[in-house]
Amino acid sequence: MRDAKERGLRPSEALAELLATPSTSPRSHVVVDSLARAESLAVLDDLAGREWTLDTVKSGATAAIFGLAIGDALGYPTEFLDIAQLTSRYGSWRQLELPVRSGVARVSDDTQMTLAVIEALADVADHGVSSLTAATIEPALRARFVEWLHSPDNNRAPGRTCLDACAALERGVPWQEATVMASKGCGANMRVAPVGLLPGLTAQQRAGTAQLQAALTHGHPTALAASDLTAHAVWLLTHNCHPSELLARLRHYGRAARRTYHGDWLGDLAQRAGASDPADFIAHGWDETLAALDRISAALDRPDPERDPCEVAGAGWIAEEALAAALYCFLLFPDEPVAVVQRAAFSSGDSDSVAALAGAFAGAWIGGPSWPADWVRALEYHDRVRPLVGPWDAGNPQSYRGTPGAQQRHRGTPGRRA
Repeated sequence: MRDAKERGLRPSEALAELLATPSTSPRSHVVVDSLARAESLAVLDDLAGREWTLDTVKSGATAAIFGLAIGDALGYPTEFLDIAQLTSRYGSWRQLELPVRSGVARVSDDTQMTLAVIEALADVADHGVSSLTAATIEPALRARFVEWLHSPDNNRAPGRTCLDACAALERGVPWQEATVMASKGCGANMRVAPVGLLPGLTAQQRAGTAQLQAALTHGHPTALAASDLTAHAVWLLTHNCHPSELLARLRHYGRAARRTYHGDWLGDLAQRAGASDPADFIAHGWDETLAALDRISAALDRPDPERDPCEVAGAGWIAEEALAAALYCFLLFPDEPVAVVQRAAFSSGDSDSVAALAGAFAGAWIGGPSWPADWVRALEYHDRVRPLVGPWDAGNPQSYRGTPGAQQRHRGTPGRRA
């Protein structure tokens, strides 16, 4: 494989070459039927040293963001209700319908902050994705988060951590000072899906951006690790990782990243948190996140679609639990996107965040027309999604934001910003 890397082969080409080569040693025996399921094959991408080419990518960006917003809209009114209350109000979880009032399905701060991340990425990617570094994305994220903070639409009971950190960011202090250091709330990763969807990023850029966007508001290492892994899950699903392989691929990624502190992106965050060794700091976050994956892996050995996902994975108020609960719902019904978000929203914890992430995973995997057309049309902000992420489906990292005048109006009208 290392020779294949030096010759510039793609992982699939290297694997095909390996299978076509007669074995010269009893130790090199290959069981062909096992290859697609072998966890060790998760390293092929790394050994090849390159990103997947466009022909391996499904059109999942738009579907993922619409899925996130649909899950959010479904879960927004069910949050804070226990299963007995949900059953009394809605009946079965499969009876859950998109709540539309006056023609609009309202979303929460989860979708609003996701749009803020999308627009920050677009602000930088307009100059080419190679320009995306900590130095360029941090001020873009800061500006978009502060814009969201003051939006008239920011009236959906957002989390205190995001509000406090964004207020501090507005004061212009270093983000490491603005962040809420002890928080690992799911606000860190409820908004990170776009980082896994932006085409052309290197693995380093994707991991660094995912962790940095979390760290601006949530400084706990588990918030960083869970955000990184959430973005990676989205990326894997848009690059044709089969759901049956997803947990193994995520575990491999987390174990490989466990002691990697992205200093170029995080600066002295670990030191400010009191850690003597940055590697120990981030390892703690990965350990908690991987433990959350282990819990749902055990539950999926005997899947029970009628069991409250938050009973399986945790209530979802914290980042690793939101990721785990969302993955659990997705892996129960990987080819039924509507069932994924219904099951996630019909839960006793942070229902909108869990369902938002589950919807992002389902849309990323299915791609294309994953969602009922009438649901998409009813979504609040649906008209902003296609111009922003539609080009990403075609591998173009630059969003279409209309004429310069329209782009300025889009950026400058508070009522249209999240």
